[in-house]
Amino acid sequence: MTIKYQRIVVKLGTSVLTSGGNSLDRAHMVELVRQMAYLHKQGCEIILCTSGAIAAGRERLGFPQLSDSMATKQMLAAVGQSQLIQTWENLFNIYGLHVGQMLLTRADLDDRERYLNARDMLETLLKHKIIPVINENDAVATTEIKVGDNDNLSALMVGLADADILMLLTDQAGLYNANPRTNPDAQLISHVDVIDDALKAMAGDSGTSLGTGGMATKIQAAEIARRSGAVVVIAAGVEPNVIINVSHGKSIGTQFSAQSNPLESRKRWLLAGPGPQGRIVLDDGAVTAVLSKGSSLLAKGIHEVKGQFHRGDMVILSNKQGAEIARGLVRYSVDDLDKIKGLHSDQIESRLGYGYGKVVVHRNNLVVR
Repeated sequence: MTIKYQRIVVKLGTSVLTSGGNSLDRAHMVELVRQMAYLHKQGCEIILCTSGAIAAGRERLGFPQLSDSMATKQMLAAVGQSQLIQTWENLFNIYGLHVGQMLLTRADLDDRERYLNARDMLETLLKHKIIPVINENDAVATTEIKVGDNDNLSALMVGLADADILMLLTDQAGLYNANPRTNPDAQLISHVDVIDDALKAMAGDSGTSLGTGGMATKIQAAEIARRSGAVVVIAAGVEPNVIINVSHGKSIGTQFSAQSNPLESRKRWLLAGPGPQGRIVLDDGAVTAVLSKGSSLLAKGIHEVKGQFHRGDMVILSNKQGAEIARGLVRYSVDDLDKIKGLHSDQIESRLGYGYGKVVVHRNNLVVR
């Protein structure tokens, strides 16, 4: 059977790597490696986004009774990261493959230059037939150690690598229309074309033991990855030959179709990069201009500004009802916008005494949600 996808991101959650236990299940891990090695031999490029550092740290230290503090998690990650990468190296070495570790934090993706450096490194690893093994750098991260981090990290890797598919392998068979842990009548949703509020609400009740993130964060990840032009599949990591079968296009788990017009590279970085620092509320005319006419945001279309942000920060653009319509990099601070909101562009310099151009958020630095 023909392999459908060339560049593949595989995300493995802690629940898959431990088979629901306390220790890394190396027997299952080698089976997953066998599948990735097979695809690699067929000419596919494999990017592995792995969880499990904290679990590996607990195992290495003999499962001590420790507090649940941030410092403790960082310590366990520091101990476990070396154990985890050594395990992956040993397993891939069985098939004659080398791995290269990339530890990332949100800061690496927020900064444009560091983002591009990470992209270049990823491409170089793939060029030399080395398997990139990517994880959140939990040993130095603070707010990054949270639910769903590696789900979203793997989705951002799709944009970074221009991948064809993201496989989110978890301890569930896919997305259900109800919580399968509590509702025996829950039905698997095999295909999703549109991610809307109803679907997000459905995923929000999927339990808290689905790996480290739960199903809601996998929906968030799917939304990011498909906007980069990739197909996304959520499937059970224990499904026999799951990685190979999905790569062949077989219907397994829940598949999210790719968007037909993927974002260009810079706008992928905008999605991957800095989180929003504030909000700009648009009037109805500006909403229409941004959504339907491909326009930049002008001061005249601003109804209200919220939060504390500076020139160059990421902000959310919303309508008067509070719904996010876009986000982008703003050219003026919140204090400046308070003074020039509602004004024509040619009035900005006279009101402020200076100006950074006629546009508040340029279309090239804006991503419609």
